[in-house]
Amino acid sequence: MHSSDQSREVARALLRVKAVFFRPQQPFTWASGIKSPVYCDNRLTLSDPEARTLIEQGLADTIRRLYPDCQALMGTSTAGIPHAAIAAHLMKLPMGYVRGGQKDHGRQNQIEGRLEPGQKVVVVEDLISTAGSVIEVVHVLREAGAHVLGIISIFTYGMRKGLDRLKDAGIENHSLTTFDVVAQEAANQGYIAPEDIQKLLAFRANPTDESWIGGNL
Repeated sequence: MHSSDQSREVARALLRVKAVFFRPQQPFTWASGIKSPVYCDNRLTLSDPEARTLIEQGLADTIRRLYPDCQALMGTSTAGIPHAAIAAHLMKLPMGYVRGGQKDHGRQNQIEGRLEPGQKVVVVEDLISTAGSVIEVVHVLREAGAHVLGIISIFTYGMRKGLDRLKDAGIENHSLTTFDVVAQEAANQGYIAPEDIQKLLAFRANPTDESWIGGNL
């Protein structure tokens, strides 16, 4: 499947299971206080066998294509863990994950699973917005001696802050689909009005600017 076709197919699946849900007329409020026209919870794809198969096979195929010398997958805690596990199973590769912080008991691991020094790994993330948490995972893996080839995610907002952070960290991310593609498919499928696309893109360009709300662009 061509990557652009895959991107649209994944976008349609995310919309169908409401893993990505647009509400430009009644914005959601993120924990940071930012008003957002979109709600994203890719964990919902795990409950839908058709969407799950499409996404996990897509992750595995993308990793094989971009990083053929990958030796292990590492999931982000917690949302990336099941996707890393299923993709690693399909690829017959080792898998582990990185905790948000060190355990305060046992061996006090932050990396769970076996990681060998110099091992070539790909990080699996569910979605990327400002990229802060996934870059922290990359730093932890690098400090443990891993050679991080890149990040594979299901969905990315394409926010400038996230893109800049990834560039500064010297790491690349490849997503199965993007905010722009999902917004266009949402309009094509009738989930939102075509004129709402500009509101969504205005939000993506600057999430702290609320002028898109109510159509005041």
